[in-house]
Amino acid sequence: MNNIQDKTGAPPGTVVYYGEQQTKKVKITLIEYNETEFIEKDFYDLSECVTLINPNMVRWINVDGVHDAELIESIGKQFNIHPLTLEDIVNTHQRAKFEDYDNYVVSMMKMITQEEGEIHSEQLCVVLMEGTVISFQEVEGGDAFDYIRNRLRQGKGRIRKMGADYLAYALIDAVVDCYFGILEKIGDRIEELEDDLMKEPSKETLHVLHNMKREMIYIRKAVWPLRELINNMQRSETELIKPSTDIYLRDVHDHAIRVMDTVETYRDLLASMMDIYLSSVSNKMNEVMKVLTIITTIFVPVTFIAGVYGMNFEFMPELHSAWGYPITLILMGIIILILLYYFRRKKWL
Repeated sequence: MNNIQDKTGAPPGTVVYYGEQQTKKVKITLIEYNETEFIEKDFYDLSECVTLINPNMVRWINVDGVHDAELIESIGKQFNIHPLTLEDIVNTHQRAKFEDYDNYVVSMMKMITQEEGEIHSEQLCVVLMEGTVISFQEVEGGDAFDYIRNRLRQGKGRIRKMGADYLAYALIDAVVDCYFGILEKIGDRIEELEDDLMKEPSKETLHVLHNMKREMIYIRKAVWPLRELINNMQRSETELIKPSTDIYLRDVHDHAIRVMDTVETYRDLLASMMDIYLSSVSNKMNEVMKVLTIITTIFVPVTFIAGVYGMNFEFMPELHSAWGYPITLILMGIIILILLYYFRRKKWL
């Protein structure tokens, strides 16, 4: 990972990649469409991609990988993207935000996926300009856009009939829908964890609970700014977002609020489950201490009697009695039975 200190002192707009080290070559996918036509091609050279752009069709240029700073700068020059935006694109630790420029608007957010029970995130940047959407993904593959690609290929729904602003909305909506899928899986895990917590809480349960709390904090940090992002898109006065798309932005804004509410609910549940775990452990410890205390209480008088007759003084009448030993044992047994009966009456046993 490149150190953020490498950019210290550099002028604003300096394009320096900051994120996990990547070695794969950046892939550019060009999708062009209208109601009757659809074209999809992959490129590894920007100049080849640019020569095939049809100005009479809606264009979606998807860039898989932002670690090639020179390529990102070339894309910026080709499409007149401000250097400050390019700087944000290659910095993969950006907070979700929306910015409005003269010839384009840009949305930055975290796209979250789940693989083998682990949550992974990558930065997504969506640049909307006249007739064109350029999306920058941190890594290749594993995105949330397969459903959109299939709709475009098959010509289903209204996406082929709408403009680039609707495509930008669809990409953001797909990212938000991914949160629902992940939260649904987390909800199932929380139910299983509740069962384990009530049956037999263990250190493993505490470990899982702690990891889930960290996941919810991570998701909350990614989701919280989304509401502000979409809200700013709705309030933007840019002509790139048509009034016909506003209603869909309101819908995805509602989805983002629902995601945030679900995240807060799960955080509260996990916090209460942590309290339940601590209470369960404390109750188990109290039960153990109660049993040990009862055993100690039972044997204190018995130990006292044994201690008295273990002093071995010469003038102890009971030591010379033929019935001394059995009488002492019977007395000890009676004391134990009386104490057990008393504890039972008090419901301590």
